[in-house]
Amino acid sequence: MLSGQHNREPNSDPTRYTRLAQGITGQTPGLWGGDFLFLPADVGARQTMVSEAIRQWQAGSVVALTWHLCPPTIGATCGWDTGGILGDLTSAQWTELITDGTNLNNRFKQRLDEAVPYLRQLQNAGVPVLWRPIHEMNEGWSWWGGRPGANGSRRLYQIAHDFLTGTRGLTNLVWVWNVKDVNMGSLGDYWPGASYVDIASLDVWVKMEPSASDYQAMLGVAGGKPIALAEVGRVPSPALMNAQPRWAWWMVWAEWLTDPAYNTNAAVQSSYFAPRVLNRGEFSIPGGGGGARTGPVTGVASGKCADVAASNPANGTQVQLWTCNGTGAQIWAVGADGTVRALGKCLDVNGGVNANGTRVQIWDCISGNPNQQWTYSTGARTLVNPLTGRCLDATGQFTADGTPLQIWACNGQTNQQWNLPA
Repeated sequence: MLSGQHNREPNSDPTRYTRLAQGITGQTPGLWGGDFLFLPADVGARQTMVSEAIRQWQAGSVVALTWHLCPPTIGATCGWDTGGILGDLTSAQWTELITDGTNLNNRFKQRLDEAVPYLRQLQNAGVPVLWRPIHEMNEGWSWWGGRPGANGSRRLYQIAHDFLTGTRGLTNLVWVWNVKDVNMGSLGDYWPGASYVDIASLDVWVKMEPSASDYQAMLGVAGGKPIALAEVGRVPSPALMNAQPRWAWWMVWAEWLTDPAYNTNAAVQSSYFAPRVLNRGEFSIPGGGGGARTGPVTGVASGKCADVAASNPANGTQVQLWTCNGTGAQIWAVGADGTVRALGKCLDVNGGVNANGTRVQIWDCISGNPNQQWTYSTGARTLVNPLTGRCLDATGQFTADGTPLQIWACNGQTNQQWNLPA
């Protein structure tokens, strides 16, 4: 099973708790968890979170995403308490919500649309997402949960599934159905059907760890599909994992990792080093994460980083020199397939034009596209596009922030020399 660590507020620092796990264990979790969240600052930093998800995948971790989404009765941002995440809908509002074509139904789909550009960005970057919407649906703490039966919480999950996979055509979502460790004998009241579920998951909060009956209940409802511990406060012990070996992963929820009421450093270390547990670097995914070197691409002459202008992931955004700042716009994955990627897009020769001064941009990655192929010479430190035979070049030998990058006939000058991630 994979080790996992969730990262919640703030989205401006989306590895805060992963770094804590690294500090305790010396290992990187096999699974990185993020959240689209709801507060204005976190909604505004969603791109930072998604860029980190891409970086985590490229570095060899599996990506899991949750969304505490605001109710469709209000705007795109909200608070946690009454009226926000902990709010409630009347029975009439709920009926309207799950009735296709009504105002609240349309507003719910518009809410889902807020995540679609980011999910598509992940899809374009080749990142499959363990996607866990409408989570803990069997308890009523949230506006979406606690409604059993065909027209209850499971119906909202089905609507989300059909909209994102059908209407919006997303193909990178691994659908993780999720319940909490309450009323485990009534899980069938919330089961949306096998065609809507890839993985069945449990959040363990009422207890410190899943009981034997919890484990059997999840195996029973899953009907042969994988099961997982999507949220835990206490890291599962090696003994528990041996007794319940079919959990595919466990993910510790944010700050509970260092809460002494739940965990000690020694216990966390014991779990991370348990024989059943796979941390990053201890597993590989064919054609997936871990196959790329990830980090900044720096100019030898300037000492500055290749940077996606304004961190804009749109097709055609200029690539430039900029003072290195560690943002996702400067984290590049150099893949064995010849691509160099940032923000889920590929470094691309504009139009594939074979002319000195042709600007370099980012664009949707297209398998085998010669405009997006690059060969690095370790000795010369050049990054060459084989289609044109020209080198990545800092325009005019300038070193100022904002200097655009282009292709130019290779000439051995230092503005064509680059350091790639190790």
